Amino acid sequence: MTFTALTRAAVVAAVSAAVVFAVVVFTGPTLAQQPRVLKVQSAVPPSATSQDALKFFADRVDKLTAGQLKIDALPGGAIVPPFEILDAAHKKVLDGAYGISYWWFGKNKAATLFANTPAGIAGMDAIDFLGWLYDGGGLELWTEFYQKELKLNVVPFPSIAPSPQALGWFKRPIKDLADFRGMKCRQTGIVAELYAKMGMAVVNMPGGEILPAAERGTIDCAEWVGGVEDLRLGLHTVWKYHYTPGMHESASVAEIVFNKDVWESLTPQQREAIKSANSETFLRWWATWQRMNADAIAEFVEKHKVQLLTTPPEINKAFLKVWDEFAAAESAKNPFFKKVLESQRAYAKKVVPAKRFMFPPYAFQADHYWPAKK
Repeated sequence: MTFTALTRAAVVAAVSAAVVFAVVVFTGPTLAQQPRVLKVQSAVPPSATSQDALKFFADRVDKLTAGQLKIDALPGGAIVPPFEILDAAHKKVLDGAYGISYWWFGKNKAATLFANTPAGIAGMDAIDFLGWLYDGGGLELWTEFYQKELKLNVVPFPSIAPSPQALGWFKRPIKDLADFRGMKCRQTGIVAELYAKMGMAVVNMPGGEILPAAERGTIDCAEWVGGVEDLRLGLHTVWKYHYTPGMHESASVAEIVFNKDVWESLTPQQREAIKSANSETFLRWWATWQRMNADAIAEFVEKHKVQLLTTPPEINKAFLKVWDEFAAAESAKNPFFKKVLESQRAYAKKVVPAKRFMFPPYAFQADHYWPAKK
């Protein structure tokens, strides 16, 4: 190459470099570098701690992806009504939905099985249920349920464990199952159907509507969650009789679902970040929630003069009996319900008896250090 040719090549290279520099400087980052934002809506009021959990999840995703993937954590009603979040995620009106699967009980009764509701299905606690999901084929069945049985374009994952939950709040004391019958109470999903079989007059409504209905006297009782969730909702301002425990949500696990096309459009690293953030949220929120519930229980008694009462055993026993009868009847006519239930019971048959053998009863140590007050 001659000197002239070499000079010309150098000039061309310099000009090209200057043009590239100018494009980067004056047009800013490329589209690929822009953060992506996913709209994920819950079905609960902004004051709920489960909404706090969604915000925590969003923060962890942001940090794990170095700000390249962000979750817009929206409360119930922000874009669609609370009980329409699943369909909205399917239609890509939302990128994701944060709720609990038993709300979709009306689509197919098998939906309740993926919430570990009621009664821990076959005695499983929330950790047992996660074991079934991740090690017992449950997550694959859940995906099959939404995508093939319900024809929904979504991908599901377990989220938080808002349990165990209280039986609920009542306008008057209840001493037995007969007292329970005829009361008009807010319930949802499978729980509403089972309590109806036990004689309760059930009313389905989102959490944000419970307090106004209680204040108007249109309902006599309500189940929300218990502890801090109920304190934030303000149920103690209307009723003073709070009963626990309940069998209806003794070990429930909530869900987060993403539109399938949205999920598959994420990078592998972003999908893994979401999974990790979700698992961390389960642990961190659940642990903090127990302490918050303890604070709320103390406030109920000391500040608001709430009577904390033990659920009459015959009510919980009747509930378990009704659930077993319902599950048997539904299995006889719903093949997918039967398929999932049999999978869960096979898993529970191994882990529940083993855990009962290995784990000391919670009350044994608790009674030694913190005996129940007479």
